[in-house]
Amino acid sequence: MVIGIPSFGAADVLHPARKRPAFLDVEDLVYEVDGNRVLDRMNIHSSAARIGLIGRNGSGKSTLARLLGGLLEPSSGRVTIAGLNPWHDRKGALATIGILFQNPDRQIIFPIVEEEIAFGLRQQGHSREEAERRTGEILAIFGKTHWKDAPISCLSQGQKHLLCMMSVLAMRPKLVIADEPFAGLDIPTRRQIKRYLEMSECGIILVTHDLQDIADYDEVYWLDRGKLLAQGHPDDVLRCYSKEMNRQGESDDIAILAG
Repeated sequence: MVIGIPSFGAADVLHPARKRPAFLDVEDLVYEVDGNRVLDRMNIHSSAARIGLIGRNGSGKSTLARLLGGLLEPSSGRVTIAGLNPWHDRKGALATIGILFQNPDRQIIFPIVEEEIAFGLRQQGHSREEAERRTGEILAIFGKTHWKDAPISCLSQGQKHLLCMMSVLAMRPKLVIADEPFAGLDIPTRRQIKRYLEMSECGIILVTHDLQDIADYDEVYWLDRGKLLAQGHPDDVLRCYSKEMNRQGESDDIAILAG
């Protein structure tokens, strides 16, 4: 727990089946861009299986997600996921962490479904035969074997989101970091994608603006202007967050021009 940050005590009330030894450790994490501090001495220590990240636009959520995934190098401080440093140990990160982005079109590389799923497996070092086998396996698990040879251009946006998820889960990560993966989807589609994601046995760190997405998670972390403002059980953190967002909605800070 960080001194001065409200903590609503989630870790001690986790379902026993979801407990794990120190899985996520963030120590004095700082990230700067052109001298501007995007994240400011952030500390997170958690064994929770499902973690939600909330905050207004520009609060640092996506930056934190990319740092946790090893896509950005910290300016200072340390990130450890399942005992590895995701920036320095890229091979280990590839085997341990899966990442889902908001826009699947920025994640998808290949024109055919089978090729897209197999790519990550090949990057992990699996043979072509093993990659094909595991691709078929994940398609079968999701009931999508008929997608195997489908051109990705014929998939809907929701189907592309699901393809990205299958590609990540085929790699059998211990943790999936998802940065607003349901954005832009209609309610039935987002509920289906969320259900598919939570069927997996891996840990989840979910960045979201929709508080219902994380209402049943183990812990929630509230970021504000690059700092950790509160942490703890969703019932408590989300109630405080909603109250503050409604209060800010009565103001007119959108009219203030950036310096």
